[in-house]
Amino acid sequence: MEDHAPVPSPHPAKDVTEHVGYRLKRAAAALRGAMDRALREHDLTVPQYSCLELLDEQPGLSNADLARGTFVTRQSANVVLRGLMDAGLITRAAGAEHGRALPVHLTPAGRQRLHAARGAVYAIEERMIEAIPGQRLAALLADLDTMAAALGE
Repeated sequence: MEDHAPVPSPHPAKDVTEHVGYRLKRAAAALRGAMDRALREHDLTVPQYSCLELLDEQPGLSNADLARGTFVTRQSANVVLRGLMDAGLITRAAGAEHGRALPVHLTPAGRQRLHAARGAVYAIEERMIEAIPGQRLAALLADLDTMAAALGE
């Protein structure tokens, strides 16, 4: 059996719980759990809510656009969209105007559901950031974007 030298930590940390990736995952898991609980009251999942938000901002997005924007695969986006269509919250064009992409739009019921759920989700974000001084929030957001860019996202 070979003896391997320990891999040095990228920054001073006494254990894995002090690593940036661990802390990011912990925060993401806490956010996801809170959103799951809040959105259940609105009969939505987090990916469904995310799709509604994206479509509110950019009507006519395609399945591929929604998959990218909600961080799921195209196959998963199809399942999400099917659920939203079955609930009468979105419509999908029968045919593509350009290429093969079928544009997706919110229905009036979708806008109503989004509006009702948005307050609950924004309250979660407010709770999450209220302890961070305002001048540090902009730096935190910039740092998160910089980390994503460093990983090619």
